[in-house]
Amino acid sequence: MTKTVLLDTNFLMIPAQFRVDIFSELARICDFSFKAAVLDRTVEELESIRKNQKGKHRTAADFALKLLKKKDLKIIRTNSKKPVDDLIAEFAENGAIVATQDSALRKIIKSKKGRTIFLRNKKFLKLE
Repeated sequence: MTKTVLLDTNFLMIPAQFRVDIFSELARICDFSFKAAVLDRTVEELESIRKNQKGKHRTAADFALKLLKKKDLKIIRTNSKKPVDDLIAEFAENGAIVATQDSALRKIIKSKKGRTIFLRNKKFLKLE
């Protein structure tokens, strides 16, 4: 069965910030069939960062949006006004693996027996 790996906003900014190829790393650590996806709200967050911030954050968000198109990631429509982290936690409860750098979100997901992927030592990804 193919699992969904849900990529969070800050996770998508890793390639520009730390020069880590998150997609080859995902392939390395996931010894199962998976499909990477993002929420529509994550795309909105990236567009907002690109529009409203300066410097490295804008550059990272711009690169992340280009990566989404290049990798043709599945965008999940949510039609919800809930906070993005709450939506992501719900997907985790339904079996999605969440790729995030947000430690508070990781704790929530862990408490619900979900799995997360995060950047370790600014060099490689770890599945937990």
